[in-house]
Amino acid sequence: MADFDFPDDLIELERSAWEAIQAGNLTVEQATAVQAGVTAFAAAAGVSRYTAEMALKKAVRHAEPEE
Repeated sequence: MADFDFPDDLIELERSAWEAIQAGNLTVEQATAVQAGVTAFAAAAGVSRYTAEMALKKAVRHAEPEE
């Protein structure tokens, strides 16, 4: 999977949504905001939305521990 330089606000949106998913309280508004952010990022980067979304999820949900 390609490496992307996601903007901090998109990382934070996904992080917040992931925490909400884990807590069982994700809202439609949160999900919509993440989807819109991913779609805009993918269009600007010239990649598929799916590829960008999977890379973002991996970056947030499976981040390598900082040393």
